[in-house]
Amino acid sequence: MFSISTRRALLASAAVLSLTLAGQASAQTRQPTAAQAYDLKRQDLGQALTAVAQASGREVIVPSDLVAGKAAPALKGRFTADQAFERLLANTGLVLIPVGDKLVLRRALAAAPGEQTAGDPEVLSELVVTGTRIRGAAPVGAAPIVLSREDLAKSGYATVAQLIQATPQNFGGGPSETTPGLSIRNGADANLGNGSGVNLRGLGPSSTLVLFNGVRPALGGVSGTFADLSLVPSLAVERVEILADGASALYGSDAVAGVVNIVPRRNFDGAETAARIGLANGFNEYSLGQIFGRRWSSGHAVLAYEHYHRDNLAASDRDYATEDLRPFGGLDYRTSYGAPGTIVAGGRSFGIPAGQNGRALTAGQLSADRPNLGDVWASSDLLPRQSRDAVYAGASQDFGADLTLFGDLMWAQRDFERRSIAEVRTSSVTSANPFYVDPIGGGQPIQVRYNYTGDFGPMTNSGSVRALNGVVGATYRLKAWSATASAGYGRQTEATRTDNQINTYRLGLALADTNPVTAYNLFGDPGSTSKATIDKVRGFSSSRGRAAVWFVAAKADGPLFSLPAGVARLAVGAERREEEYQKSSISDLAAAAPRSIPNAYPPGRTVSAAYAELRVPLLGEGQTPLRRLDLSLAGRVERYDQWGVTRNPKVGLDWRPIKGLVLRGAYGTSFHAPSFENQIIGIGTVGYQPITIPDPKSPTGMSTVLGLLGNTTNLGPERAKTFTIGAEARPTWLPGLHATATYYKIRYRDRIANPNSAAFDVLPNRDVYASLINEHPTLAEVESYYASPYLLNFDNIPASAVQIILDLRVQNLSVVDQDGVDFALDYGADLGPGRLSASLSGSYTLGIEQRFTPTAPKIDVLGSVGSPVPLRLRGQLGWSQGSIAITAAVNFTDDYRNQTVSPAQHVDAWTTTDLQLSYQFRNGSGPLSGVRAALSVTNLFDKDPPFAVLRTPTTVIGFNPDNASPEGRLVSLQVAKAW
Repeated sequence: MFSISTRRALLASAAVLSLTLAGQASAQTRQPTAAQAYDLKRQDLGQALTAVAQASGREVIVPSDLVAGKAAPALKGRFTADQAFERLLANTGLVLIPVGDKLVLRRALAAAPGEQTAGDPEVLSELVVTGTRIRGAAPVGAAPIVLSREDLAKSGYATVAQLIQATPQNFGGGPSETTPGLSIRNGADANLGNGSGVNLRGLGPSSTLVLFNGVRPALGGVSGTFADLSLVPSLAVERVEILADGASALYGSDAVAGVVNIVPRRNFDGAETAARIGLANGFNEYSLGQIFGRRWSSGHAVLAYEHYHRDNLAASDRDYATEDLRPFGGLDYRTSYGAPGTIVAGGRSFGIPAGQNGRALTAGQLSADRPNLGDVWASSDLLPRQSRDAVYAGASQDFGADLTLFGDLMWAQRDFERRSIAEVRTSSVTSANPFYVDPIGGGQPIQVRYNYTGDFGPMTNSGSVRALNGVVGATYRLKAWSATASAGYGRQTEATRTDNQINTYRLGLALADTNPVTAYNLFGDPGSTSKATIDKVRGFSSSRGRAAVWFVAAKADGPLFSLPAGVARLAVGAERREEEYQKSSISDLAAAAPRSIPNAYPPGRTVSAAYAELRVPLLGEGQTPLRRLDLSLAGRVERYDQWGVTRNPKVGLDWRPIKGLVLRGAYGTSFHAPSFENQIIGIGTVGYQPITIPDPKSPTGMSTVLGLLGNTTNLGPERAKTFTIGAEARPTWLPGLHATATYYKIRYRDRIANPNSAAFDVLPNRDVYASLINEHPTLAEVESYYASPYLLNFDNIPASAVQIILDLRVQNLSVVDQDGVDFALDYGADLGPGRLSASLSGSYTLGIEQRFTPTAPKIDVLGSVGSPVPLRLRGQLGWSQGSIAITAAVNFTDDYRNQTVSPAQHVDAWTTTDLQLSYQFRNGSGPLSGVRAALSVTNLFDKDPPFAVLRTPTTVIGFNPDNASPEGRLVSLQVAKAW
């Protein structure tokens, strides 16, 4: 729309469209630039400001709502940058003020006699950037990635979650819509509400701190595992700031891989209506939204509402969503759980013939050694149906020049429904069953493997997620200092229910029933059993989780003392936070009647914290040939009533050796506190499950193991050391170019991890998991676990068949070392009558070395299933002329190794292309005035995910949801009108 949008700009908390332009300016040492010749025609104010900024080498941040509908006068002659800006802004009520190295456009507030206006350079800006607690200052040592509202509009994505997850620094493994039922890695198994999280660096969603306008929201998932981005209304979001660096020194727990701060459109003025419809093979989606905003001389208010709906995506609509992977060069992984079923007796399998009801079946009709195969994906979904309503409201009011009261509130409800993979089971049938058939003679009990979907219907998971987050506060200004006190509350509830399950207790009774009218019949086609019996056996399970957080906080910042290079500034603060998680469940799966399972989680915990941040200008321009050097020192002390005290410092350094170049570096420590679920020992988290998994040492290639599941005692916090060093360039010889490159290194120890997520990797990598493996357990040892009420023996494997015991319980694993390089290029230039813009952002991971136990060797898991790929890229190329704009984007995900199968499989890289054509109705007063329409196509060439044989403990499928989406090509039309 306007100039070059930045991806590394240091933005403020006002609603802005960032414009990154060549050059830099210091708030303390800003000097008038040399006069230049300008010959600008009358045009949009935003475009005129962009042209002057580019020509002068100044960096300007322009709120889109401030310049909407405003025109700039023609500008012809020689002017300094300040003179040019002054002429363009004359009579607009707008001013440019310095914030860090940038100029920020704001309204000029009317001043009482003797007061200063907001445009006075001596007035401290209230704008705060993620990565620092000091107002009006840029973070030192690291700069956030910024995804602007324009980026969201150009992407063609429907939600903010999709935009964040497309960022190269994010790894798709973990809680998302595509991973339920397919992964238990990175907390994916905790995603009962089908939400969407963020997983920077692939270090887990709990290692990324998510904020909404600088405040922690209540978390979602079991035990509050992740922040559910799917609840955020896109229409209410101005930008997203992503600090891909450890930041516990400022923000506390979870900020190991980084911080994601979602900034709302708090300064929006006017009204905007937005609608979107998207069409894809297998599902459709649409959204409707409205936002109102009003500013007055002493305050503002904004109210936004958005409704979003998407259909479910059936697995049958994607060829690769199957257990029969032969068409793709794989194997047939379907099992003998068909419908009709398979009888197992005397070590042999006998297929039950189709086309009959089991009432006259004889042994001679069975197909010996030819089991009936079934595919659990046949009646399931890859993506759930989602329907979300969300509201955001924000307001502030000044009382005189010194006091401001403010508040924010966000409410959302999301309903979902998903067909899970089929319910299959091995059932024992005796001769008492009236339909019993004995394929080998002798009248002994037989085993029948059967897919119950045809009887019960698809097993369906449905529910709702509700979230409420609010904060109120006051800011008091005393000369150059500012103090803020705030309090807030957040709550997220997730209610889920799974229907069409099997109650094993009542099934056992029905199989033992001697009455052919009421007995369960496993010997014919689906539906051979009476509806009354099926309904009697039908079970369900439900759960309700509730996460809540209360907090109070106080903060003050301002100038501390003056140095020759400038003013040292200090921020100090204190916080107190109370967190809790409760969960209750009802199970109608294993008893005559539904059974309630009460909350097993510990009571809430209290967190107290204090922090300080000092920014010191060590050298100023003109003092030495070194130009400018800034130092930042930060530290936070945090006390958990269960874990004790953690202390996390951070130091950052910015050096500007020449104009247009910034060299920066930072070092600090971070931590993540254990979740509530990590503290439970007993029902709900403990399980002992026998299963057959790949084993290279076994003559058959498979071994039967007993997995010990659940938590270990005495879990402690995860701790990390983070280091970054990078450069940012805006060369004066090429206006419009902005380039950044950052090397990072994270040493993460005492990680809380679930080895069960890598159960299929354990035996092929015995040296890595040696301390988790009991190669030769005694039968008595195995039988002791079999006697436990926590035994999960879905396949009726006898204790005598167990060869190995694996300790797959959650525990503090030793060390993860990860390093890599983030980089970005942005360029924009006027070419003839139009404007060209280009950008490339990427993350190249050099290595991820893990030591799973203190005595195990390190292994590099980079580029394997469950870990990030080496390289992710997103590039964009755009052209705009007048009201028309076209944008093309390319997304690249590197190839990797699939170690869940033997031999390991090479998975190809995946490249998709997006395209958007938009038109802005700029002039006139008719109904189309202020309308922007965009036709977008994501995955333009409908590229399927790369073929991958993804194995889980319960099924196999032909793609990996961590690194690819099953959505396919999606065509959408977006229309927004400003009123």
